[in-house]
Amino acid sequence: MFFASDNAAPCPPAIMDALVRANEGFAKSYGADAHMARLRDTIRTLFDAPEAEVHLVTTGTAANALSLALYTPPYGAVLCHRHAHIAEDECGAPEFFTAGAKLQLVDGVDGKISADGLIAALEGADRSVHAVQPSCLSLTNVSEAGTVYTPAEIAALAKLAKSHGLGVHLDGARFANALATTGATPADMTWRAGVDVLSLGGTKNGLMAAEAVVLFNPAKSWELELRRKRAGHLTSKMRYVAAQMEAWFEGGRWLDMAAHANAMAARLAAGLHAIEGAELLYPVDANMLFARLPDAAHARAKAAGAQYHEMGDGTCRLVCAWCTTDAHVDALLATFRG
Repeated sequence: MFFASDNAAPCPPAIMDALVRANEGFAKSYGADAHMARLRDTIRTLFDAPEAEVHLVTTGTAANALSLALYTPPYGAVLCHRHAHIAEDECGAPEFFTAGAKLQLVDGVDGKISADGLIAALEGADRSVHAVQPSCLSLTNVSEAGTVYTPAEIAALAKLAKSHGLGVHLDGARFANALATTGATPADMTWRAGVDVLSLGGTKNGLMAAEAVVLFNPAKSWELELRRKRAGHLTSKMRYVAAQMEAWFEGGRWLDMAAHANAMAARLAAGLHAIEGAELLYPVDANMLFARLPDAAHARAKAAGAQYHEMGDGTCRLVCAWCTTDAHVDALLATFRG
């Protein structure tokens, strides 16, 4: 009954097998290997973006911070939801990698920036020499509340941002889950909607320290290469990162695993609806949900060995992974019910 984070899940056998195969013989370093070349072609095809550039890193924080640094100067500001991961969980990495840019927090219900909130932030910005300059909009899909932006919602916000000269970044730590929920294509949820750079997360969906920065403006590629190296995130044995992503994409595995995790969260949400005193705090769009339960329910679950994040006042966060089963969900629900 482990529902603390999808980060804690093991790697699927197919990913481990890919690593074993990649471990044969020698291969060129720093991304000059055949695995990286094939992966680049795969991502370009999946995103219908033949000129996109792909740069691998091993953490989502690095992917986000490096991406934001491309579009935000030291005197700039990144506009993001007030509960965005970059604002609450990355220890100032975006500020550090941009050499001092600020994060400007924007409101919106259910973890998503609202158009009104973004308009207020953009039109209320001080454009004088005395203030930081709005430079980039960062959206998170899946949001930190477990909700999902549709491509149309992303496009509307990106249009507003670009009308004021901002770049657009998408934190896609759970990008596959967002695609699985909406049925959208990768292109429709990114560059066709106005996204300039995507942090494509694999670690939360079964991979071992494998994230990609997908640049839809190839002119920015060399700058990212230099920033990645300077920041210490250019991996020498890149083939082991690339090989994981190759296997992840093969046969649509990344979407199948994400869809399964989403389905487990939906099963959990349905079960919670039937428990007296339980309340869901946000719509359950993907593989993560937030709920409020009676103290006695939490006590029973913890006593039975369930692991998840309690956040005070009876609220908790429950996250399903690619390997969560019906039995896992039903066992947790049984302990909650008592």
